[in-house]
Amino acid sequence: MAELGKKYCVYCLAEVSPLRFRCTECQDIELCPECFSAGAEIGHHRRYHGYQLVDGGRFTLWGPEAEGGWTSREEQLLLDAIEQFGFGNWEDMAAHVGASRTPQEVMEHYVSMYIHGNLGKACIPDTIPNRVTDHTCPGGGPLSPSLTTPLPPLDISVAEQQQLGYMPLRDDYEIEYDQEAETLISGLSVNYDDDDVEIELKRAHVDMYVRKLRERQRRKNIARDYNLVPAFLGKDRKDKEKAAKRKVTKEEKELRLKLRPLYQFMSCKEFDDLFENMHKEKVLRAKIRELQRYRRNGITKLEESAEYEAARHKREKRKENRGLAASKRAKDDGRDGEFAAIEHLPGFELLSDREKVLCSSLNLSPARYVTAKTIIIKDHLQKRQGIPAKSRLPSYLDKVLKKRILSFLTESGWISRDAA
Repeated sequence: MAELGKKYCVYCLAEVSPLRFRCTECQDIELCPECFSAGAEIGHHRRYHGYQLVDGGRFTLWGPEAEGGWTSREEQLLLDAIEQFGFGNWEDMAAHVGASRTPQEVMEHYVSMYIHGNLGKACIPDTIPNRVTDHTCPGGGPLSPSLTTPLPPLDISVAEQQQLGYMPLRDDYEIEYDQEAETLISGLSVNYDDDDVEIELKRAHVDMYVRKLRERQRRKNIARDYNLVPAFLGKDRKDKEKAAKRKVTKEEKELRLKLRPLYQFMSCKEFDDLFENMHKEKVLRAKIRELQRYRRNGITKLEESAEYEAARHKREKRKENRGLAASKRAKDDGRDGEFAAIEHLPGFELLSDREKVLCSSLNLSPARYVTAKTIIIKDHLQKRQGIPAKSRLPSYLDKVLKKRILSFLTESGWISRDAA
């Protein structure tokens, strides 16, 4: 019969009075350290259940042969003390562990067991990396070192420095952006009798001044990045002549205008590289389409593509010449009878070929057309200048004739589309 006062493991029946693990979910389930570490299960008890360490304070973590006979409770107090007071404060740590331990004993036990012992060898690496964390932001951020790091001075002559009011050693100008920014802090002083409201007000002034300095530095960086100073001095023209760039198309110019808000997030070089890569992509796509067209026509070698292009160019040239010849013959054949009704009327010689066709199709005399054209263009110019004008078109122009003439003048470029 088990002796009274002693505890036994429910799995292996070993005595567990010094140290045992009690299940917090099952009743009367207590295991020895060996069975607990092996994940023993019995009855409704499972290894993933919560547990409670039951220790009378007499259990030694390092075994009975360890020097000093430190109990588990003293070890726990030692770890609490090292976390609370820090390494090296052995007097405070000894007072926290208990009066039975001297500062020398606390130091020797911690160094021998937790640093040079097996636990220290397993947890502390041989070479300790640098644990200093850089909390500054990348370039241009709120805590960026680039805000305080001066830029290299501009490479300009003394006369140009005097023209700009530039001081190269300080990288400053005589007239900076927001020249009166320093007045925010010029009269500030720290007094011991300042209340909280005054302190916060002074901090707000300093914060406003720092923001103005950042904006000043940002403008300097933009001027450097986009070479605004050489552009002002006229030096960039020579550089542009030396470095001949590709011709920018109209579509690319429009796209650059649409993407202009991105300038604040990208440098000048990054923006140019973006469009350069987009141009390369466009060229590659066109080349791929050309190669696919060759493949559809049965061409598998580049040598054959040259002969194919030459033959295709000849075919297109012949088609174009035949079309021009046919249109010329038709024009010569029909010219005599096409304008027979209006060629003898006054004002016929003032009309262009397209206007002659228009007047002939509308059965409108050249003089009446010239009058209507003059009135419409004059009204259009007065509207563009902001002068109110009333329509004074002749009565012989009905809605159909007016609409046809307006459409013709718009297509010919005499008036803008909004006026039509």
